[in-house]
Amino acid sequence: MKIKAAIFDMDGTLVNSLTFWEYAWPIFGEKYLGKKDFYPSAEDDKAIRTMTMKLCWEHMIKQYGFPKSADELTDETNELCRKYYKEVVNVKEGTFELLKYLKSRGIRMCIASATAKYLLVEVAAHFGLDKYMETIVSCADIGKGKDKPDVFLAAAEFLGAKACEACVFEDSALAVTTAKNAGFYTVGIYDKYNYDHDILEANSDIYVADGENIMKAASEIE
Repeated sequence: MKIKAAIFDMDGTLVNSLTFWEYAWPIFGEKYLGKKDFYPSAEDDKAIRTMTMKLCWEHMIKQYGFPKSADELTDETNELCRKYYKEVVNVKEGTFELLKYLKSRGIRMCIASATAKYLLVEVAAHFGLDKYMETIVSCADIGKGKDKPDVFLAAAEFLGAKACEACVFEDSALAVTTAKNAGFYTVGIYDKYNYDHDILEANSDIYVADGENIMKAASEIE
Protein backbone atom coordinates (compact mmCIF):
# COMPACT_ATOMS: atom_id res chain seq x y z
CA MET A 1 0.00 0.00 0.00
CA LYS A 2 1.25 3.50 -0.82
CA ILE A 3 0.70 5.96 2.04
CA LYS A 4 1.78 9.45 3.08
CA ALA A 5 0.98 9.19 6.79
CA ALA A 6 0.83 6.67 9.64
CA ILE A 7 -1.41 7.14 12.68
CA PHE A 8 -0.61 5.04 15.75
CA ASP A 9 -2.67 4.16 18.77
CA MET A 10 -0.54 4.02 21.93
CA ASP A 11 -1.86 1.43 24.40
CA GLY A 12 -1.70 -2.11 23.10
CA THR A 13 -0.25 -0.97 19.78
CA LEU A 14 3.07 0.74 20.49
CA VAL A 15 3.39 -0.25 24.15
CA ASN A 16 2.34 -3.20 26.30
CA SER A 17 0.00 -1.35 28.64
CA LEU A 18 -3.42 -3.03 28.39
CA THR A 19 -2.74 -4.88 31.65
CA PHE A 20 -3.33 -1.53 33.36
CA TRP A 21 -7.00 -2.24 34.02
CA GLU A 22 -6.25 -5.61 35.59
CA TYR A 23 -3.99 -3.67 37.94
CA ALA A 24 -6.34 -0.73 38.49
CA TRP A 25 -9.79 -2.26 39.00
CA PRO A 26 -8.97 -4.06 42.27
CA ILE A 27 -7.42 -0.83 43.60
CA PHE A 28 -10.52 1.22 42.81
CA GLY A 29 -12.83 -1.60 43.87
CA GLU A 30 -11.27 -1.92 47.31
CA LYS A 31 -10.98 1.84 47.85
CA TYR A 32 -14.48 2.85 46.80
CA LEU A 33 -16.65 -0.28 46.80
CA GLY A 34 -15.02 -2.36 49.54
CA LYS A 35 -14.31 -5.16 47.05
CA LYS A 36 -10.70 -6.32 46.79
CA ASP A 37 -11.49 -8.62 43.88
CA PHE A 38 -13.58 -6.11 41.92
CA TYR A 39 -13.60 -6.38 38.15
CA PRO A 40 -16.33 -5.11 35.82
CA SER A 41 -18.28 -7.40 33.54
CA ALA A 42 -16.62 -8.35 30.26
CA GLU A 43 -19.20 -6.21 28.47
CA ASP A 44 -18.31 -3.12 30.51
CA ASP A 45 -14.57 -3.79 30.37
CA LYS A 46 -14.80 -4.04 26.59
CA ALA A 47 -16.97 -0.91 26.31
CA ILE A 48 -14.59 1.42 28.15
CA ARG A 49 -11.44 0.48 26.20
CA THR A 50 -11.88 3.10 23.46
CA MET A 51 -13.62 5.77 25.58
CA THR A 52 -12.01 8.88 26.98
CA MET A 53 -11.22 8.44 30.66
CA LYS A 54 -14.03 10.76 31.71
CA LEU A 55 -16.59 8.86 29.62
CA CYS A 56 -15.20 5.64 31.06
CA TRP A 57 -15.86 6.80 34.59
CA GLU A 58 -19.29 8.21 33.77
CA HIS A 59 -20.14 4.73 32.51
CA MET A 60 -18.62 2.97 35.53
CA ILE A 61 -20.34 5.28 38.03
CA LYS A 62 -23.68 4.54 36.39
CA GLN A 63 -23.06 0.79 36.32
CA TYR A 64 -21.40 0.23 39.71
CA GLY A 65 -22.07 3.28 41.87
CA PHE A 66 -18.56 4.60 42.48
CA PRO A 67 -19.04 7.42 45.02
CA LYS A 68 -16.91 10.05 43.31
CA SER A 69 -17.35 12.33 40.33
CA ALA A 70 -16.07 11.32 36.89
CA ASP A 71 -13.62 14.23 36.97
CA GLU A 72 -12.17 13.18 40.33
CA LEU A 73 -11.81 9.55 39.27
CA THR A 74 -10.29 10.60 35.95
CA ASP A 75 -7.60 12.63 37.71
CA GLU A 76 -6.88 9.76 40.08
CA THR A 77 -6.68 7.23 37.24
CA ASN A 78 -4.37 9.41 35.19
CA GLU A 79 -1.95 9.66 38.09
CA LEU A 80 -2.09 5.89 38.56
CA CYS A 81 -1.45 5.54 34.81
CA ARG A 82 1.59 7.79 35.07
CA LYS A 83 3.15 5.50 37.68
CA TYR A 84 2.22 2.36 35.74
CA TYR A 85 3.73 3.59 32.48
CA LYS A 86 7.02 4.38 34.17
CA GLU A 87 7.32 1.24 36.32
CA VAL A 88 5.64 -1.56 34.36
CA VAL A 89 5.13 -0.77 30.66
CA ASN A 90 7.57 -1.46 27.83
CA VAL A 91 7.61 -0.89 24.07
CA LYS A 92 6.32 -3.71 21.87
CA GLU A 93 8.87 -5.73 19.94
CA GLY A 94 9.63 -4.33 16.50
CA THR A 95 8.18 -0.89 17.20
CA PHE A 96 11.35 1.14 16.75
CA GLU A 97 12.39 -0.84 13.69
CA LEU A 98 9.05 -0.03 12.05
CA LEU A 99 9.16 3.65 13.02
CA LYS A 100 12.68 3.97 11.62
CA TYR A 101 11.60 2.27 8.41
CA LEU A 102 8.59 4.55 7.95
CA LYS A 103 10.65 7.64 8.67
CA SER A 104 13.22 6.54 6.08
CA ARG A 105 10.40 6.36 3.53
CA GLY A 106 9.34 9.93 4.28
CA ILE A 107 6.06 8.84 5.88
CA ARG A 108 4.79 11.34 8.44
CA MET A 109 3.65 9.89 11.77
CA CYS A 110 1.62 10.77 14.85
CA ILE A 111 -0.13 9.20 17.83
CA ALA A 112 -3.93 9.20 18.19
CA SER A 113 -5.20 7.77 21.46
CA ALA A 114 -8.05 7.90 23.95
CA THR A 115 -5.53 8.50 26.75
CA ALA A 116 -5.10 12.03 28.14
CA LYS A 117 -2.68 14.06 26.03
CA TYR A 118 -0.32 15.02 28.85
CA LEU A 119 0.18 11.33 29.63
CA LEU A 120 0.76 10.51 25.97
CA VAL A 121 3.37 13.26 25.76
CA GLU A 122 5.13 11.92 28.86
CA VAL A 123 5.04 8.31 27.67
CA ALA A 124 6.26 9.17 24.18
CA ALA A 125 9.17 11.12 25.65
CA HIS A 126 9.93 8.42 28.24
CA PHE A 127 10.36 5.73 25.58
CA GLY A 128 11.80 7.93 22.84
CA LEU A 129 8.77 7.57 20.58
CA ASP A 130 8.51 11.34 20.31
CA LYS A 131 11.49 11.42 17.94
CA TYR A 132 9.28 9.91 15.25
CA MET A 133 5.92 11.57 15.94
CA GLU A 134 4.97 14.99 14.59
CA THR A 135 2.02 15.42 16.93
CA ILE A 136 -0.18 13.66 19.47
CA VAL A 137 -3.96 13.79 19.22
CA SER A 138 -6.15 12.73 22.15
CA CYS A 139 -9.81 11.76 22.01
CA ALA A 140 -10.17 13.77 25.21
CA ASP A 141 -9.35 16.95 23.28
CA ILE A 142 -11.53 15.98 20.31
CA GLY A 143 -14.46 15.16 22.60
CA LYS A 144 -15.29 11.83 20.95
CA GLY A 145 -14.08 8.25 21.40
CA LYS A 146 -12.88 5.89 18.71
CA ASP A 147 -16.37 4.76 17.86
CA LYS A 148 -16.26 7.97 15.77
CA PRO A 149 -13.54 8.75 13.19
CA ASP A 150 -12.89 12.32 14.37
CA VAL A 151 -9.59 11.62 16.12
CA PHE A 152 -8.22 9.83 13.05
CA LEU A 153 -9.44 12.54 10.69
CA ALA A 154 -7.86 15.25 12.85
CA ALA A 155 -4.57 13.36 12.89
CA ALA A 156 -4.60 12.87 9.12
CA GLU A 157 -5.38 16.54 8.53
CA PHE A 158 -2.42 17.58 10.67
CA LEU A 159 -0.16 15.24 8.69
CA GLY A 160 -1.43 16.65 5.42
CA ALA A 161 -3.05 13.43 4.24
CA LYS A 162 -6.48 12.30 3.15
CA ALA A 163 -7.94 9.21 4.79
CA CYS A 164 -7.11 7.15 1.70
CA GLU A 165 -3.48 8.27 1.99
CA ALA A 166 -3.06 7.31 5.65
CA CYS A 167 -2.77 4.08 7.61
CA VAL A 168 -4.14 3.59 11.12
CA PHE A 169 -2.34 1.14 13.44
CA GLU A 170 -4.66 -0.20 16.15
CA ASP A 171 -5.19 -3.14 18.51
CA SER A 172 -8.87 -2.35 19.05
CA ALA A 173 -11.44 -4.02 16.80
CA LEU A 174 -13.82 -1.11 17.26
CA ALA A 175 -11.18 1.49 16.39
CA VAL A 176 -9.96 -0.43 13.34
CA THR A 177 -13.53 -0.82 12.10
CA THR A 178 -14.14 2.91 12.59
CA ALA A 179 -10.97 3.80 10.69
CA LYS A 180 -11.70 1.32 7.90
CA ASN A 181 -15.22 2.67 7.43
CA ALA A 182 -13.79 6.21 7.25
CA GLY A 183 -11.56 5.25 4.30
CA PHE A 184 -8.21 4.66 6.04
CA TYR A 185 -5.87 1.77 5.41
CA THR A 186 -5.64 -0.29 8.59
CA VAL A 187 -3.07 -2.40 10.40
CA GLY A 188 -4.55 -4.53 13.18
CA ILE A 189 -2.22 -5.46 16.04
CA TYR A 190 -3.12 -8.53 18.10
CA ASP A 191 -3.02 -8.00 21.86
CA LYS A 192 -4.26 -10.79 24.09
CA TYR A 193 -5.70 -8.30 26.57
CA ASN A 194 -8.14 -6.88 24.02
CA TYR A 195 -11.34 -8.25 22.51
CA ASP A 196 -12.85 -9.43 19.21
CA HIS A 197 -9.67 -10.51 17.45
CA ASP A 198 -11.71 -11.99 14.60
CA ILE A 199 -13.34 -8.61 13.91
CA LEU A 200 -9.96 -6.88 14.20
CA GLU A 201 -8.48 -9.23 11.61
CA ALA A 202 -11.48 -8.93 9.27
CA ASN A 203 -11.19 -5.13 9.17
CA SER A 204 -7.40 -4.97 8.84
CA ASP A 205 -5.65 -4.53 5.51
CA ILE A 206 -2.61 -5.95 7.29
CA TYR A 207 -3.03 -8.11 10.39
CA VAL A 208 -0.20 -8.70 12.86
CA ALA A 209 -1.29 -11.92 14.53
CA ASP A 210 -0.36 -13.46 17.87
CA GLY A 211 3.39 -14.11 17.91
CA GLU A 212 4.09 -11.92 14.87
CA ASN A 213 6.25 -8.79 14.87
CA ILE A 214 4.80 -5.38 13.97
CA MET A 215 7.60 -5.10 11.38
CA LYS A 216 5.40 -7.40 9.28
CA ALA A 217 3.61 -4.23 8.18
CA ALA A 218 6.78 -2.84 6.59
CA SER A 219 6.71 -5.41 3.81
CA GLU A 220 3.44 -4.01 2.45
CA ILE A 221 3.93 -0.26 2.99
CA GLU A 222 5.56 1.92 0.35
